[in-house]
Parts: sequence; structure tokens; C-alpha cells
Amino acid sequence: MALKLTAIHRNLLLSVGLLALASCGQVTDWDMRNVSGGFNTTGAAERATLARPAPDDRGVISYPGYQVVVARRGDTVASIAARLNLAPNELARYNAIDVNAGLNDGEVIALPGRVSEPSPATGAPFSGPITPGANDQIDITTLATGAIDRSQTNGAAPTAGNQVAGLAPQPSQPKVAATQPTRHKVARGETAYSIARLYNIPVRALADWNGLGPDLSVHEGQVLLIPVIDPTRAVAAPAVTPPGQPSPTPEPPSASKPLPTTTPPAASAATPVPPSPDLGKDRTAASASRFIMPVDGKIIRPFSKKAEGIDIAAAAGSAVVASGDGTVAAITKDTDGFPIVVIRHDGNLLSAYQRIDGVTVAKGDKVKRGQKIAVIRAGDPAFLHFVVSQGIEPIDPATVLN
Repeated sequence: MALKLTAIHRNLLLSVGLLALASCGQVTDWDMRNVSGGFNTTGAAERATLARPAPDDRGVISYPGYQVVVARRGDTVASIAARLNLAPNELARYNAIDVNAGLNDGEVIALPGRVSEPSPATGAPFSGPITPGANDQIDITTLATGAIDRSQTNGAAPTAGNQVAGLAPQPSQPKVAATQPTRHKVARGETAYSIARLYNIPVRALADWNGLGPDLSVHEGQVLLIPVIDPTRAVAAPAVTPPGQPSPTPEPPSASKPLPTTTPPAASAATPVPPSPDLGKDRTAASASRFIMPVDGKIIRPFSKKAEGIDIAAAAGSAVVASGDGTVAAITKDTDGFPIVVIRHDGNLLSAYQRIDGVTVAKGDKVKRGQKIAVIRAGDPAFLHFVVSQGIEPIDPATVLN
């Protein structure tokens, strides 16, 4: 239940956000050219286009060479065919769509034949059904079955060979040819964006003219109207680079205008290198008091307040060395009568060595770190009990060992 409520809340927030944008006059920017920092696909996409002509009361838009019908809310191919007295299956096959498929409000459906026109005001030179002749410029068979042949264009700008066959304007109709849109039959793999780039038009205009949905989806075999460029606001389209070819490199400014003459700065005198610091001289008492392991072995008992030190396993007879520089403060014995060596170090540190034998130093001797002071006593197991204290308080030897 919690998941369902979360989804509902998310949808409500999204709806409120969209309504807020709409109330502010914001328009969805499908190709993201108006987003700050967004990508800009091409300058040609800014070319202004004319608005799509208004359809008649049946939804039909008539051009001298062909007709299309604009779907209404709730329309299907079957309902459009019934409205225009056409064969539903033929109309569906012609547009590569299922006869009962729902259509977008405003979606353009191409007509396979001419239907009667109530008025030539929509662009036709006369009223009534068209008859074969000079004005019949549409090849229905080619339009229904042939896709655009791009193998000869290699990605170049659309030409008469790119467009649906039979739509080239006749020289005797220059005025009509300027407003009759090119028709494009969608090939496999094409998208609204790739088609818009092919014709150097904004993808938004392509969507508006053809009533595409919010996802801008198109399907193979769909016939699209290519928006007509507004001649009063047309801009030069940039050169289109064929696929697989490098984009043209802009000419650098230095190619036409030489760089200014400059005099390189004079080489400065070599900066003297300061002498390396004497780290030994600057060594602090803390750094000098770092201890080393008094015997080579493995710690078998870690530090604890109760043990007051650590136990380090080592073979009997192994050398025990002073963990740091200092003075032998005492040599005493444990309860078993074996010696214990205590060394005083700088910083009020003391180190004690127990379970040893063969002591080689005496009380008051100066010892160096690593100097042998005894050997490990035989035992089962044999080990060194090592204690470090700060004054009279035992501390963990790990805090001072290197």
C-alpha cells in the first residue's frame, strides 16, 4: 500500500509541476535547444516554418498533388475511412498502421486516392475528384510500397530522389510548388530527430505538422509531411557532412591574419637552490624516542592493564636488545629469581624486559637502541615479557614501537 501511495504522490507532483509550467506560459522544448546549457544539434534547426494549413470540416487538407486527413480525438483508421467513404483496409495498408489503432489528436493520415473537395481554397486548382492528367503528380504504387532511396545520397540534403516519388512540382505551377510540402515515408531505423536533421527543420515543427505524440515516435511506412520553410524568415542551411566523413574544420583566424609579433621575455637568472635541511638536527625528543621490537618474534599476548605489557614468542637463547636509547635504571629479579632489566628513556619512559637470562649490561650503563642486553630464557613456551610505562603508568608498547 505504501508503494502505491508513493506512486500516486509522485504522479500528483508531476502533474502539478506541468500545470505550473503551463500557467507560466512555458512550452515543452522537445529538442532541448532552449534549455540553458543544453545541446544545440544544428543552426539549421532554427529555420522558421509556415503553419500547417487548416483542414476542412472532414479533416481533409488538399494539395494539388495529394491529400491528407487530420485525425480527431478518438479517431481510428476505420472511423476516418467511414467519414470519407474509403476502404478501411486500403487506408490502413497505405499508412502501415492497424485499421483499429487509436490515432493522436491532430495526427496526419495520407490518403491513397483523391476524395471530393468542397472548395479549391485548400490548394487544389479545381473542385471535385481528381482525374488523371497533368495535375495528377502522385504515383500511388510507389508511395505505398517504396521507401526513400538513400544509397545514392550518402546522407546529403534531400533531393528529388529522397522524396516520395511523383511529388516533383511542375514548372507550370511555381506558386503551388512553393507551398506544397514534401512527403517522407519513414524507413526502418529512422526517428523524428533523424528526419528533422535530414531536411534541416526543427523537430518541433515536424511534430506539429504531423500530430506526433509526446514521445515523438514514428513507425516504418508512416507518411510524414515535411514542414514548409517560411521564405520570409529562411536562413542559410549549413553544409551536411555525409555519415562517416569528418566535419569540416573551421579556418583559424591566423590563416587570414598573422599573429602579432611578440618578443619572448629574457631568461631569468637561475634561482639558487636552498640547502637541504638537516633532519637529524631537527629531530625532536618524540621522534628520537620511538622504540623497536626488543626481540624478533610474534606477539602471543596483547597488552592489557592486568598484564602490564605484552608477551613476544622467541626461541630460547635469542638476543634481547634495548628497545630505545637510555640508561639502565635497575637490574632486579622476579619471584623465580630470574633477572629483570629496566631502562630509562627520554620523556620519562621506562622499558622492562622479563623472562630473560645472560644479562650483558649493568646498572647505570648507557645503552643504544638495538644493543644486546640479554637472551631469552628457556621455557615452555619461551617468550619475552615486555613492559613500557609512562612514569609508573603502564602503556601499550604499540603506541611507541616503530
